[in-house]
Amino acid sequence: MSNLKPSRDGAPIVLIVDDVPDNLAVLHDALDESGFTVLVANNGEAALVAAIEAQPGIILLDAIMPGMDGFEVCRKLKADINTRHIPIIFMTGLTESEHVVAAFQAGGTDYITKPIRAIEVLARIDAHMQTSRLMNQARGALDAFGQAAVAITPSNGKVVWQTPLAREWMQRYFPEHYAHYQSKTPPQVLSWIEKVSLARETQADIPLLTIVLPRGRLNFVPAELNDSEQWVILLREESDAAQIEALMTIFKLTSRESEVLYWATKGKTSRDIGDILGSSPRTVNKHLEHVFVKLGVETRTAAAALASSKIRTIK
Repeated sequence: MSNLKPSRDGAPIVLIVDDVPDNLAVLHDALDESGFTVLVANNGEAALVAAIEAQPGIILLDAIMPGMDGFEVCRKLKADINTRHIPIIFMTGLTESEHVVAAFQAGGTDYITKPIRAIEVLARIDAHMQTSRLMNQARGALDAFGQAAVAITPSNGKVVWQTPLAREWMQRYFPEHYAHYQSKTPPQVLSWIEKVSLARETQADIPLLTIVLPRGRLNFVPAELNDSEQWVILLREESDAAQIEALMTIFKLTSRESEVLYWATKGKTSRDIGDILGSSPRTVNKHLEHVFVKLGVETRTAAAALASSKIRTIK
């Protein structure tokens, strides 16, 4: 969930969606007096437009409306990556359990029953604001440190939010599922989420997921699985270039020495490495001699073992 987005004057924005004018008026006045910027919509289509344009921090949504009902509005909002992070509180006079279940299945965060009591609405909003602040702080910290992280709803596998680096990598590794404005969680990730859920239920080891492309590997590592509404997953990319650069930094090697050492860790012979780098086997061996001195080892096997251990610690 996202923190309540402030309007230009700094007040948090709340979008109320209800086809009954009297209900809109009562809620509008109560929230306005409490310091919120209040937007209203009296049908589902208007609600979708307002949510996209205004990016409210929270939505109060009537369940039963003519035309597009609240359940469909919620599903559409949760299907759009630009609005799926917004908490939605259903307002309904229905007390049958199947309607309550339908609200949550559509992606609702909470629900309140009619007749609406302003004090209850404010209490619910305050509770979700506190949760939103914590999630927003965590997301902000990940953004600030350049981490690749995504928050996923475990019940359906939808991406709730993601850091810029995570979006960049997901677009690169799943171009057919991850467009710029819309995204559909790739089947490999959905299958992995199911396996993680099963492992947690049976107290088994949590599996990891690695997506392999010729140019690199993308690892999915669970970071926070205790929240039932969203899990935080860290993404870590491994590539030949990144590991070569890491070896160069760790052991104070030249760029070419680092390349030679990296391919040695992959079991390549001097001739193989020469073919890869466009050098002669003799030149490769000269670079290896310099690498041995800098690493304090005497053999190719020892150098490869030491380099491999360092690479594992930084993944």
